[in-house]
Amino acid sequence: MKKWLACLLFAVAAHASAAPSCTEFTPDAQWPVLTNPKLAPRTRLLCYSDFAVLHSGVTHGPLWSAEHLTRDHIEAAQDMVRTNKFFEDARLPDGEGATLADYRHSGYDRGHMSPAGNRWNQQAMAQSFSLANVVPQDHQNNGRLWARIETSVRRLALRYDDTYVVTGPMFIGQQLQTIGPSRVFVPTQLFKIVYVPSRQLAFAVVADNVSTNRYDIRTVHELEAMSGIRFPGIPENLKDQRPGGLKGV
Repeated sequence: MKKWLACLLFAVAAHASAAPSCTEFTPDAQWPVLTNPKLAPRTRLLCYSDFAVLHSGVTHGPLWSAEHLTRDHIEAAQDMVRTNKFFEDARLPDGEGATLADYRHSGYDRGHMSPAGNRWNQQAMAQSFSLANVVPQDHQNNGRLWARIETSVRRLALRYDDTYVVTGPMFIGQQLQTIGPSRVFVPTQLFKIVYVPSRQLAFAVVADNVSTNRYDIRTVHELEAMSGIRFPGIPENLKDQRPGGLKGV
């Protein structure tokens, strides 16, 4: 049974790589650019049916996960049933990706970067549970604060229809924690960049990867400096905006 399930999930991941160009998930088809050379080795772009991931063989997880949210997709996602079937993406070479065993008894959740709650059909829902799309996340953070942030972003997408979102981890400090035999890096912070072209609105949300009710609104320029990732698809004249907060969080 386990072998059959692994083959099925491999087929799901393999079909994801057939996405036409994978550039529809970022504004002006421009990928985020790594500016931190420590993050550059062993990176691989993974295309899924409605999101894309830049995976790191160093951290053994995603560096960013990008999605393009529309009103129709978010409305359809409200009727989807969560699958909860996490799997190892077979497109990653041995030793680069996290394994299911890494998370077992780790004390951390498998925290989605592109959320399952945004997925609008069965294929996309299944693909979102790839371990290439998750990081070790504090349980309380994942289930409370971060879940509310995700809900607020969905509300923005419903209101404005056309919304680009990039979500990822940050690893700040000299001594980083890891989990499992693969030594999967545990993020110190999580970020989410939101860009709404129709409103000329762009900002970032940052939260520590701990049990907390606090989050910070950052400008895109500030997030670029913190994360070591540049976001060229967002116009430079919007990168110093700092809205008051996320309604409902």
